[in-house]
Amino acid sequence: MKLPRGIPCLIVIVGLFGYLSSVMGFTNMLNTIMRTAHDLLLNTVFYLMAMCVLTGALSRIFSVFGVVDLLQRMLKPVLRPLYGLPGVSSAGALMTFLSDKPAIISVAKNPQFARYFKRYQHISLVNFAGSFAMGLLVIIFMMGHGYYTEPLYGLVGAICGSIIGTRLMQRLVLKEQPDYLTEDVIEDNEKQMVDGKWVTGKYETHPDEPHQTLFVRVLDALLDGGKTGVEVGLAIIPGVLIISTFVMMFTFGCDPETGTYTGEAYQGTELLPLLAGKAGFVFRWLFGFNASELVAFPITALGTVGAALGLIPEMMSKGIIDSNAIAVFTAMGMCWSGFLSADAATLDSLGYRNFISRSFTCTFIAGLSAGIITHWLYFIVTYLLSYIG
Repeated sequence: MKLPRGIPCLIVIVGLFGYLSSVMGFTNMLNTIMRTAHDLLLNTVFYLMAMCVLTGALSRIFSVFGVVDLLQRMLKPVLRPLYGLPGVSSAGALMTFLSDKPAIISVAKNPQFARYFKRYQHISLVNFAGSFAMGLLVIIFMMGHGYYTEPLYGLVGAICGSIIGTRLMQRLVLKEQPDYLTEDVIEDNEKQMVDGKWVTGKYETHPDEPHQTLFVRVLDALLDGGKTGVEVGLAIIPGVLIISTFVMMFTFGCDPETGTYTGEAYQGTELLPLLAGKAGFVFRWLFGFNASELVAFPITALGTVGAALGLIPEMMSKGIIDSNAIAVFTAMGMCWSGFLSADAATLDSLGYRNFISRSFTCTFIAGLSAGIITHWLYFIVTYLLSYIG
């Protein structure tokens, strides 16, 4: 017998909130949801918006003064065979490496950047650039705790994971939309001829034109790019608030000081770490983890890598962390970096909402691959060095 329309939805909603309230208490659950969303808005979304404004301005500077064209010519021989992407994609990876996943939005929405892409490449750009998200922060954090070579293993693993995730995403996109193989992101009727070349979007004043000073041209580029960043920052609000709130409520636990639920922000049921701990032997073989508690890092990185990094000092104080774990954490932290919230908001703002579930799958596989590759790379290199020594 087929259930009436709406019943399955009610069952899921009642089951979800029923589970949360049974563990946390109904009042505490509601308070935690509201306070977590409010804190995310103030301390995460506005931070990301500021980052989008700055990266949007920088990407516009790159496009106006020829850096994008230069990257295309220099890196095309490398990125094309490895990722199936144009050379300008490196600009997106650089932005996310210096900041976070949403930084790719301002870059990808820039018409001067997007004109190099076919549709399937533009979609997979989220997976490519996202694999390097928060890279600088993660590496500096690890080095600040005395691990200097281990993050480099993680960086190599993240590069390998990015290749896997990007290529897989392209295959899934083309399987569903074969016409995206030849469809340009910027159509011909959106292009215009400037200095003998087809360019796109609003006409940018050429740096060599004498009727404007260099200062004016730079200022115009910065302000135009910054306006795009504001629009992007507003577009990511729903995805970050809704998805991140529930991911964190299934990741974190109660108040560590009182051992009870108080309704404060970032409390939860710890369901995800609990489920991961049940399969601890799998993680030991795949990643070389010597303690099941280490699983908390990649699980937390699904929601936010910043919170995951906050777990490392406690792990160090307990003596359960080692050099292999640091290398694996670096790779998985970069590849995942809160993709459950960031990927959805990013793809939605770029107009590819229907590919969110496929992006999740590809990014998840990329992160797992990065962790496995990093572990075995570290194991092999360490073994060889010890053998030679």
